[in-house]
Amino acid sequence: MNELYELIEKKIKASGYSRPISGADVYDDICDQIDGKENGTYLLLSKFEEDVVFEYHITIRDEDFNLGVLTMKTPEGTFEVDFDA
Repeated sequence: MNELYELIEKKIKASGYSRPISGADVYDDICDQIDGKENGTYLLLSKFEEDVVFEYHITIRDEDFNLGVLTMKTPEGTFEVDFDA
């Protein structure tokens, strides 16, 4: 899992997002957001920090999920990561 967390962190930092970020925290937040949801495509909003909103564009399947796009809205600007690219 550490490899996955590092990949999440690397892609987020590459978007220009300059705040400290933990791939494990992002992954855990996604898991909390999708818990109990049916299969389908969702746009989920999460107040990741007091002044930061994460928008997760997620497809949920029986055994897994796919995070397509993550948009981070902060006072410093909006940052986007396309995990499918």
